Amino acid sequence: MENEIVKEYSNGELTVVWKPQKCIHAGECVKALPEVYNPKEKPWIKAENASTQALKDQIAKCPSGALSYRM
Repeated sequence: MENEIVKEYSNGELTVVWKPQKCIHAGECVKALPEVYNPKEKPWIKAENASTQALKDQIAKCPSGALSYRM
C-alpha cells in the first residue's frame, strides 16, 4: 500500500506494530488488554503495561491483521 501509516509501540522486548488503514475497529484488543489499548489516550497503545506473552496472545486474535509484532 502506498504511503501506509505504521505506528510502533515497544515494551522493551516486543514491539507492537499497528497499521491504522487495516484496522476494522473490532475492539478485540481493547477487550483483551484494556490496560494496554485505550483509544481515548495518546499514545493509545501502552505495550509496557502487559507481558510479552500476553501481547503475543492478544495480537494473534486481531481479526484484521492491523496489529502485528516483532521482537
